[in-house]
Amino acid sequence: MTSHSPQAQTHFSLPPPPPLLSRRGWLAWLAALLVIAVLAPVLNLWVPADSVFHLSDYGVALVGKIMCFAICALAMDLIWGYTGILSLGHGLFFALGGYVMGMYLMRQIGTDGNYKSELPDFMVFLDWKELPWHWALSDSFVATLLLIVLVPGVVAWVFGYFAFRSRIKGVYFSIITQALTYAAMLLFFRNETGFGGNNGFTDFKRLLGYAIATPEMRMILFVLTGATLLGLFVLARWLVCSKFGRVLQAIRDAESRVMFSGYNPLPYKLTIWVISAVMCGIAGALYVPQVGIINPSEMSVANSIEMAIWAAVGGRGTLTGPIVGALLVNGAKSWLTVTAPEFWLYFLGALFIAVTLFLPNGLMGLWRQLSQGRATSASKTGSRT
Repeated sequence: MTSHSPQAQTHFSLPPPPPLLSRRGWLAWLAALLVIAVLAPVLNLWVPADSVFHLSDYGVALVGKIMCFAICALAMDLIWGYTGILSLGHGLFFALGGYVMGMYLMRQIGTDGNYKSELPDFMVFLDWKELPWHWALSDSFVATLLLIVLVPGVVAWVFGYFAFRSRIKGVYFSIITQALTYAAMLLFFRNETGFGGNNGFTDFKRLLGYAIATPEMRMILFVLTGATLLGLFVLARWLVCSKFGRVLQAIRDAESRVMFSGYNPLPYKLTIWVISAVMCGIAGALYVPQVGIINPSEMSVANSIEMAIWAAVGGRGTLTGPIVGALLVNGAKSWLTVTAPEFWLYFLGALFIAVTLFLPNGLMGLWRQLSQGRATSASKTGSRT
């Protein structure tokens, strides 16, 4: 008989997962929610327009649009910052969500268009007699909500399954995603596809039967966008703090070791790829009614590259950083396109190069370095005294 002493037994346990958010983090999240859902509506709807504290309709539309971009930056961080997969095609998923919402908004116009027809104006102009098959569910808001999730998700799943199963990675994967987006843009430019061609969809009038151009509807969309951003941030935080998120980070750092440990990277990469695409689709659906237009230019290669820049500037693998990067870069873009429009693209390129060379961890990495430096200085001062 053999005996097993307690000393001979070795127990391995994983460290406990970090909290979803710290107490300070929850307070910041709640403060952001109050600013979006309470303070902004008060400043826009109830503070007089001649007051210095008034939030203009232009400011509401601008911040709402930037918050949609922040959702895209958050989605990019999940796939690039935490999984190590650089996508240059997320503009496709953003545009797909936008087109699904745009189709619904076009059906909401009804007979108020220029041609007084049930068909959208561009179809009447092209002498179409009936709606194409892919417009069948566009008059249902519930179906639209489902398709906003399903269309980007299914496209992402089909593409990701074959790409990840073939073990395409690195720069080759980035180039393929870029090519996919460019091919989709060329397809949507064609009039016979039924997506409005070069002009896309515009002249929206109603959403759920209510006028879309009123300050109240714009504020509802603003609050909904902000709440969605905050909700998706908590979801993303929960994902990266879970065992699923740990495997994603292991895939990012050493995919071959993950395979040797008995994990199949395919379902993990495919799952986060689809989640990231759906988040961009939701952002596109929120973007369209606030901006008032959707066309194939949203699928341009430059738009997808900008998403990567937002994540890089703010700091990959931080969740908060890409949101900050999207806010700062798009805020600077809005200012520069008015004051110096000819220099905007040069500024964007210089910013990306500077971050790559001098701030590889983005602004959040710089903030952490400064915080650690202050803490170290304070500890040294305390030890001397």
